[in-house]
Amino acid sequence: MANEEQRQWMDGEFGCQPEEGPYTGNGSVDVKGNPASKTHTGKWKACYSILEHVLGTVYVGGEFCGALAYYAVGTNLVSYLTKVQGQSNVTAASNIAAWQGNCYLTTILGAFLADSYWGRHRTIVVSLTTFTFGMVLLTLSAVVPPNMHRSMATFPQEALSSLGLYMTALGLGGIWPCVPTFGADQFDDTDVSEKAQKELFYNWYYFAVNGGFFVASTVIVWVQDNCGWGLGFGIPTLFSVIGVVGFLASMRFYRYQKPGGSALTRICQVVVAAFRKVHVDVPSDSSLLYEMPGKESAIVGSRKLMHTDGLRFFDRAATITASDEASASRPWKLCTVTQVEELKIFARMLPIFLTGVIFNTAEACFPLFVEQGGAMDNHVAAAFALPPASLTTFTCVCILVLAPTYDRVLMPAVSRLTGVKRGLSELHRIGVGMVFAVLALAAAAAVETARLRSVEADAPAVSILWQAPQYVLVGVAKVFGVVGYIEFAYEQSPDAMRSLCQACSLIMVTPGSYLLSAMLTIISSVTGGGGGHGGWIPENLNEGHLDRFFWLMAALQLINLIAFVCCAATYKRKLPTT
Repeated sequence: MANEEQRQWMDGEFGCQPEEGPYTGNGSVDVKGNPASKTHTGKWKACYSILEHVLGTVYVGGEFCGALAYYAVGTNLVSYLTKVQGQSNVTAASNIAAWQGNCYLTTILGAFLADSYWGRHRTIVVSLTTFTFGMVLLTLSAVVPPNMHRSMATFPQEALSSLGLYMTALGLGGIWPCVPTFGADQFDDTDVSEKAQKELFYNWYYFAVNGGFFVASTVIVWVQDNCGWGLGFGIPTLFSVIGVVGFLASMRFYRYQKPGGSALTRICQVVVAAFRKVHVDVPSDSSLLYEMPGKESAIVGSRKLMHTDGLRFFDRAATITASDEASASRPWKLCTVTQVEELKIFARMLPIFLTGVIFNTAEACFPLFVEQGGAMDNHVAAAFALPPASLTTFTCVCILVLAPTYDRVLMPAVSRLTGVKRGLSELHRIGVGMVFAVLALAAAAAVETARLRSVEADAPAVSILWQAPQYVLVGVAKVFGVVGYIEFAYEQSPDAMRSLCQACSLIMVTPGSYLLSAMLTIISSVTGGGGGHGGWIPENLNEGHLDRFFWLMAALQLINLIAFVCCAATYKRKLPTT
């Protein structure tokens, strides 16, 4: 990424000159299918459907409502399943883990439908509706009147709640990968001023997500615990309904990208065509490779992509041979340069996405943070005991403060240091987030070391407020890292694969959680030994070495950072044609 051409692409000096005409230059259309007007569609007017509810303006919809409803369910779900439905701790934990896994796994399905057939707007509408029906079923499960026969009373509750949870998971699969992508679609990246505004959108999007989390983890959880689960689920259900209505009400303001057909099929065509020509020599002059004439791409909704060096094996798919005739009707033998570059881009992005697996284990350590806090002095004042789980609010507040200040304070300051107009590129931003992830786990380890020493010395217990830095550092890591991944997935993905690439960045949360779970099981087995010894993480943390586990996780984050730097240093950015 060090050469001048790539630096200019990062700064937006190529491919994003202001368009003189009245229409957008990125191929977007309006609700009627006509070229999208630069004046009457898109930009922040359209993005209010995603963010305006945070600012309290025209209507409440989109991501804040979705985030509020999701976190209203997930934050306190264990209490509902155990206290209301009478499930055991193990059963409830298993059901919650399955639900959270499904929420992320279904993003691949939602992204595939959005990029290939439905388009992002239709996918969001269908997904929001599905999610809303799931919330309605959850609300009904909470208000089903008790029956004299217990078995008859619990069956409809369990059936309604199970169906509701899986409908919400299915709905979130279309919302999560498409909402940030659809929001970014509202800015024309061929226009310098709009491209700059799009870069601000990613921060406000993440602000909206965490705004929903903050309200859900404070107000909604209090309502659930003190006013009943019917009202506790009913309020976020109402927000979800408003989100659907509001999203549909602003259709005339949106810019739409046409779906480009199945990306999976196009990738398979390139692979098959390349292997069919395994003995064909690729011409040294890339202009001899096959591409559609004119400015239009063969892929609907996608601009042409310039040929790049590397992964030359796949260039065989675009190499014209004497037997290639009627190429447009034989895509399994001859593919365009743009189609080949789609595969190359995805292959180059994949290692960056994979580094997100380890990165996401930092937040997955929160249950261990809570257990650590449970062994500390949680009395902030003489008459007030701070629940250990409530310290996650430090992470949320950090994000709510840092996300908007990044644009106005940090980005200009960093821009003066780096000479890059936008302050940090997507890859730089991810790297900074990983540095803070290392610091967060190191801080947790240092606090645990100090706590164990106080126990050994029979000194007063360490205050739980010493955990605040590790929660804050995770928040900083998320503002840089998570938003960086969102921006990277949109900016570097092919036009017709943006939702799919967004889903790839999201789904890395699932293997990150699975990895942490596997590590805990293995370490407990290896360090536990026999005779009932609990190993590093026993029931009584005073008898264990949780600090060693945190140091191990910090080392793993550091190794992941080094691997990311190596991947980023060799990464080739996409070069779309103007």
